[in-house]
Amino acid sequence: MKISDHGDLGEGVARLRTAVRDHWETLSASERAVAQYLASAPVEQLLFASAQELGTASGTSNATVVRALQRLGYAGLPALKRELASGFTSAVAPEVRLKQRIAHVGRDLEGIWGDVIDEAQERIEQTRRLTEPDVLRAAVAALGDAGEIHCFGIAASEPAARHLALALGRIGRRSRFAGATGFAFADALLALRQGDAVVIFQPGRALAELTVLVERARAVGARIVLVTDELGEEFGDRVDAVLTAPHTPTGITSEALTALVVADVLLLALTALDETRAVDTSHQLTVLREQLLKGRKG
Repeated sequence: MKISDHGDLGEGVARLRTAVRDHWETLSASERAVAQYLASAPVEQLLFASAQELGTASGTSNATVVRALQRLGYAGLPALKRELASGFTSAVAPEVRLKQRIAHVGRDLEGIWGDVIDEAQERIEQTRRLTEPDVLRAAVAALGDAGEIHCFGIAASEPAARHLALALGRIGRRSRFAGATGFAFADALLALRQGDAVVIFQPGRALAELTVLVERARAVGARIVLVTDELGEEFGDRVDAVLTAPHTPTGITSEALTALVVADVLLLALTALDETRAVDTSHQLTVLREQLLKGRKG
């Protein structure tokens, strides 16, 4: 077995090639064809490909691709893409990745539709698999009795944090969005109180604001739920629960997609915990909206 060298793009590529070498003797002929292709193809080609496309390229089938990946120690194609994407995005400039995305999808509208929907489905299914029920229960318990829930998110994580803060208010929960950075973030930290809770949306980088926020919450006695892709191991022993929201491996779908899904899970769970309050608040919201509409008509 010969694996061509396309350069060092990180641990994900190294792990894939090692897995192929280590498991080669246990693979069937068709699985070897898949493994050979995976280990030899350019990373960007793997990131943008579906299981069906990989099956065609390796002369096998999508079912064989999935089976081969499992034999190599991956939960599936999204898991492989997730590992490869980390090294790829750090080694390749954003404008180059954008050109590659455009080159991949071309101007085929049906292909564009399929690529976006396929990746969205893969990421959401991965989100489902990566968080255990006990972890979700711990997250909901941390938020259930909170005096106020602070939702932190910046850059690509801001939409999920803003969405959760707004929606929590609509079910009768005191909440606020926090998205400042630098010195301006001190005001948000000052607002944290004992008995509050914090939901932190931060996929990858351990920003200074994140570390200080976690330390401040622990110091005042506030509970912490972290929604992340890569920081669970680093912060797991300092927070009450870690919910996994996988990155986009290609940039084809919004980085905020899985974080928004996790936010909606938390929202519905908290709604179910206190249905009376949620329904009453929803009714008040409807009445206020009707009053505002009547005022406009007048």
